[in-house]
Amino acid sequence: MKNSWPVKAQGLGGRHYKTSPDGVAYVDQNFDTYSVEYTFADGTKIYFDGRCMDGCHNNFSSYIHGTKGSAIASKNGDCGGPSAIFKGQTPNRSEMVWESKVPPDQRSWYQNEWNDLMDAIRDDQPYNEVDRGVNVSLISSMGRMAAHTGQEITYEDMLNCEHEMAPGIDKLTMDSPAPLRANSEGRYPIPQPGIVKDREYRDFA
Repeated sequence: MKNSWPVKAQGLGGRHYKTSPDGVAYVDQNFDTYSVEYTFADGTKIYFDGRCMDGCHNNFSSYIHGTKGSAIASKNGDCGGPSAIFKGQTPNRSEMVWESKVPPDQRSWYQNEWNDLMDAIRDDQPYNEVDRGVNVSLISSMGRMAAHTGQEITYEDMLNCEHEMAPGIDKLTMDSPAPLRANSEGRYPIPQPGIVKDREYRDFA
């Protein structure tokens, strides 16, 4: 979006059930729900809402709303088409002023990535998405950190975070103990927004 990255995020989330359908308690550190407000340098906002709960309404789409209309950026999944623009705030076809036309052989974003890579190899052209991949990972981590700590987290905060998420990871082998340890009950530390503010969660002593 906007050919730029958000500069800060604030978020919230919670653990509601954290048990599997058969009643076994999950031991992970994730929330069941996340809601993150990302802000760009010019003040534009993007809102992300996510929920991982069985039996709830499921919708994986991206919508844009403005003063003169609305749009569907992704109808299904990360970049599922067709995208569309509407005169009003509801996606009624009678209000639609534009819809993307994607050739059948380009409708799988996974295949599109493979096609681009293979074309670059065959044509001996550079193809490197490392910078974009790193930024995407940093931005998603920024939102997660904001929700887990209850603090506003900036791009620079996340980029220069002093907390080592996985100490000694450069020396990790198949025989090494896990960087994060469970307690005597087999559970892992969980976020405490507003209490633990400088990292996502505090390791068990």
